Amino acid sequence: MSTAILTGQPVPGSSLEGDLRSLGFDVRLAGEAGDAETLLAAVPADQRVAVVDARFVGHLHALRLGLTDPRFAASALPGAVSVQPEARRALTRAVARESSASGGLAVATDNLAERLTAALDADGVAVYRPELGTLVAAVPTDPQERNEARQAVSAVDDEAVRLRSAVKARDGFFTTYCISPYSRYIARWCARRGLTPNQVTTASLLTALIAAGCAATGTRAGFVAAGLLLLFSFVLDCTDGQLARYSLQYSTLGAWLDATFDRAKEYAYYAGLALGAARGGDDVWALALGAMILQTCRHVVDFSFNEANHDATANTSPTAALSDKLDSVGWTVWVRRMIVLPIGERWAMIAVLTALTTPRITFYALLVGCAFAATYTTAGRVLRSLTRKARRTDRAAQALADLADSGPLVELLVRFARGTVRIAAPVSAALGGVLVVTSALLWGAGWQTVLCAVGYVLLSALAVVRPLKGALDWLVPPFFRAAEYLTVLVLAAKADVNGALPAAFGLVAAVAYHHYDTVYRIRGNAGAPPHWLVRAIGGHEGRTLLVTVLAALLTAAQFKVALTALAVAVALLVLAESIRFWVSSGAPAVHDEGEPA
Repeated sequence: MSTAILTGQPVPGSSLEGDLRSLGFDVRLAGEAGDAETLLAAVPADQRVAVVDARFVGHLHALRLGLTDPRFAASALPGAVSVQPEARRALTRAVARESSASGGLAVATDNLAERLTAALDADGVAVYRPELGTLVAAVPTDPQERNEARQAVSAVDDEAVRLRSAVKARDGFFTTYCISPYSRYIARWCARRGLTPNQVTTASLLTALIAAGCAATGTRAGFVAAGLLLLFSFVLDCTDGQLARYSLQYSTLGAWLDATFDRAKEYAYYAGLALGAARGGDDVWALALGAMILQTCRHVVDFSFNEANHDATANTSPTAALSDKLDSVGWTVWVRRMIVLPIGERWAMIAVLTALTTPRITFYALLVGCAFAATYTTAGRVLRSLTRKARRTDRAAQALADLADSGPLVELLVRFARGTVRIAAPVSAALGGVLVVTSALLWGAGWQTVLCAVGYVLLSALAVVRPLKGALDWLVPPFFRAAEYLTVLVLAAKADVNGALPAAFGLVAAVAYHHYDTVYRIRGNAGAPPHWLVRAIGGHEGRTLLVTVLAALLTAAQFKVALTALAVAVALLVLAESIRFWVSSGAPAVHDEGEPA
């Protein structure tokens, strides 16, 4: 239960007290300044508390936005301030100062909320002030102003604003025009029945897994059902975020589930398509794994570029300026959003092609579309980086180093390589990747590939021997991801034994989950996963070398078993640690407004 302390004399006919109760607040009245301090001290330390001017006039949703958002330790709007337990001490100090300064006079309660907000700002507390738009939040000082404020409230449909604000301001064309116009009403329906975003997220996952199961049947009816269910899963995927924004039911666990389930749904569906194709005599596991690799590498490019420029200073670029100009031309915005094949367009394409064509055609179209999108976005970001004048910070360099996922072998080599060889980090990472992947293509499970994998380890160490602050150093993590994943793909394909590619699919999925988990932790300013975990699973270079050694030492059948065992071991380790972290009290409050394409 939260507590709201109304300060000042109650206004006859005001609905404020009822509005606060409808938002879950236990309302208490403070007629004098000293009463506010006494009432605040009586509120349990683990509860949210709000101080609201009794003269407040405004929309219920304005109060909801300003007083109940769980993402912020302190929030305020005109005439009201709210704090969670972590900011409680600062509010207590501010109220004590006000009470002492006023001498307990009743007049001191006038504008008390505004003065407390200013005091929190002065105390270094980050006070969130929501953008209200057309919503009204005011503290009238006379009857005429009060009447005008009430008329302004009546002129704006509070519920319409709430529904509209539940939808992300920036989204893909398909999501904006084909999903959100009705999914917002599903979100409202869920809110009125007490459903939580996490429940909707779970329903979306289960729907996608059922869709994957339908695709795995290999029948035309199964493919049609899979396409329809995949679309419905995406509707639910949009609904959970809209429900969170509509009812302000944000949570750290929910943000993590939403982010990770999106990847799990898409990649499980790829596996379902591959199983369905196999039932029809068509082996497309290599295409399924290739699609997962391409999509994951696209995400790593997004993450690395954004982290490299997250807090860069003097961050200017003629290319970025041109992009901003193009954004002012309406139709170019939608074209540019569509050609990068964001999740809405991508899932719609997969669903339609699944229902109407074959898994092979679906994967071909997916690979071509994603390859074009990857080329477009990466080329643009490279151009921006080359023309940008920016000074990157130590935080950005550390984020890139964490995304690189270097293991004990690279750490050991870096100790000896410092101050010896100077090679541009992206060049070294790219050369190492080309070396190991090309050797796998040429020699497969041979010792030549193992030797080239050793070269990959050496070049990987040279890539991270210095802080990654160069203009193109954000390319290092994507190069490492591509090298590791493609090596596994090529060696599994060349093993030419039934089950090797599905085992490789599982291994890459487990490792990719670890890399996504690293990203979400960095976004929450929680740093990378613990060092013991990175060491335990070998780092990118250790896993790559291990896979090449296993391929050279074992028969094809044994190699398949080894890949399966490695996939299970990595999955168990990363999932156990990830779940432990994200359900702990120390998990960061990451609330994404959208995933990369």
